[in-house]
Amino acid sequence: MDLTCENTQSEYIVVKADSPNVQVIGMTRGQDTRPHHTEGLDKGEVLVMQFTDKTSLIKIKGNAKIYTKFGIIESVRNSKEN
Repeated sequence: MDLTCENTQSEYIVVKADSPNVQVIGMTRGQDTRPHHTEGLDKGEVLVMQFTDKTSLIKIKGNAKIYTKFGIIESVRNSKEN
């Protein structure tokens, strides 16, 4: 197996849903930034995502913990939206 592929060198994040209906949205790279992939997570589900040539941004909606090489960040949905 060749591990020198560019995708294996990209940054990863891990998203763990702390509540139902967490949305994780991958956004495109380039002139027009737009969603290209959306995942829905239920409480306790985990998603591992990778920044690639296509994915430049990752947007998270809902209560979740985001694990990165920089530490853990918590995303909290505004209670007024529920």
